[in-house]
Amino acid sequence: MAATQVLRSEWTKIRSVASTVWTLSVAVVVTVALGMLIAALSRSEFDDMSARDKLSFDPTFISFAGMSLGQLAMIVFGVLVVSNEYSSGMIRSSLAAVPRRGTFLFGKLAVATALALVVGLVTSFVAFFLGQAMLGEHRASIGDDGVLRAVIGGGLYMTLIALFSMGVAAMLRSPMLSLGILMPFFFLISSILGNVSATEKIGRFLPDQAGSKIMQVVPPLDDDTPYGPWGGLGIMALWVLAALVGGYLVLKKRDA
Repeated sequence: MAATQVLRSEWTKIRSVASTVWTLSVAVVVTVALGMLIAALSRSEFDDMSARDKLSFDPTFISFAGMSLGQLAMIVFGVLVVSNEYSSGMIRSSLAAVPRRGTFLFGKLAVATALALVVGLVTSFVAFFLGQAMLGEHRASIGDDGVLRAVIGGGLYMTLIALFSMGVAAMLRSPMLSLGILMPFFFLISSILGNVSATEKIGRFLPDQAGSKIMQVVPPLDDDTPYGPWGGLGIMALWVLAALVGGYLVLKKRDA
């Protein structure tokens, strides 16, 4: 099967599965809505903040406060895109139609990544502008130093989260097992490691903590993170690459 036919086939699969469409919709709504709520609360509490907190106040990053929940929907999307075929048994037919497993996986990843990127960028820009509207006089402008980078970075972050989940799902091949590992990892383990002094320096190299650096414009006071915004995104990209290579090796060596 030609590469264009593989891409068209994968697009049809994603578009025809209602759960994948719903998860992307949830990612947008949750990220934007929670960001607006946190921004509104931050505006009302700004005058009561300490001088130290005001110095590290980052209006851009506040717009992305909903990303912590929105990324969970992107994780579900990434897992379902890959593992739905295993749970339904369609993987045998798919690999019979596209016997070159690298071409099959690349086609699936290319279509899903393009879709995640579009949704991620739209979500990031909408979350920023609506969040800044909630902040009123404390808002940032898209033309301020570092802001456009942070907003575009928010879309890239969501895309990489989905892509990492696709790689893990390709390795594990089970939606329940993949979600059972990814959800606690991002929602609990990463947060615990990042907020405990003994493990803080380890936690900052996890994919979500490193990648989220791209969305910061005003760094926290006394920040000793050994990498900058693009360095953090690069660390996250390495995690994604490792997951995708692992997924490809498992797909290549195991029977459907």
